[in-house]
Amino acid sequence: MIVHACLRDGRGGSPTAVVPDGPFTDDERRAVPAAWSASHAVFFSVRDGRVTLRFFTAEGELPACGHGTVAALAVLAERSGLPEYRTTLYAGGRSFRGRAVRRSGGFEASFDPGPVTLRATSAPERDLVLPLFPAVAGPAVVASVGRPRMLIPVSTRADLAALAPALDRLREACDRLGLLGCYVHTVPTADGHAAARMFAPSIGVPEDIANANSTGCLAAHLSHQGFTTLTVDMGDAVGSPSSITAETGPGGAHLYVGGVAALGAR
Repeated sequence: MIVHACLRDGRGGSPTAVVPDGPFTDDERRAVPAAWSASHAVFFSVRDGRVTLRFFTAEGELPACGHGTVAALAVLAERSGLPEYRTTLYAGGRSFRGRAVRRSGGFEASFDPGPVTLRATSAPERDLVLPLFPAVAGPAVVASVGRPRMLIPVSTRADLAALAPALDRLREACDRLGLLGCYVHTVPTADGHAAARMFAPSIGVPEDIANANSTGCLAAHLSHQGFTTLTVDMGDAVGSPSSITAETGPGGAHLYVGGVAALGAR
């Protein structure tokens, strides 16, 4: 099934292939996203009440995928027939909580992305990556929920829209530095609204339509500045508007991220 994850006002979202897992090879799993015109595929299995997720792009398996988790929760909630679905998910060697509530036209899903680690960027990271992104508006940080990625602030949505990084150079830098990619975001407004673009050519995704885990990383980072809620718009540059929400307690505690998902083609 194709699920449009992290819709904005009922449209757009990231098309994600959601597949009941089976005796597939990893090569077959890697082939699914391209076959269904999706950047990612999530494979789910339910055995003795245990829900296991695996995430793939054309480049290989990922330990986590935020919008893939939102998409899977929507499918699992649909299969359950319940107005509100809650479960424990297993993926990437950890267990975590997920929930989905049936709404008109889809499901509002959210999950616990796990602990976020944050650190300052190193000199090699700054030297190799930041020249690819003009109009940087403050210190970048490296955040991880399984794999590290760089969070880079810019001042305005116009600055964000104008970005056109050399993807071959970005992939080379990320491969060398061990980064998943670069999540470039605007400075949030006082009420916690921002926009972002995620460039991840190292995993076969030049630009991600919606990236919930990186949004969770940003929420954890901003929680130290007093933000407890965050809404981030993505996907405009690739013609598929999306929105991701995040809620967190002081210091990044009790983090949940998610969005609205609609079930599509089977």
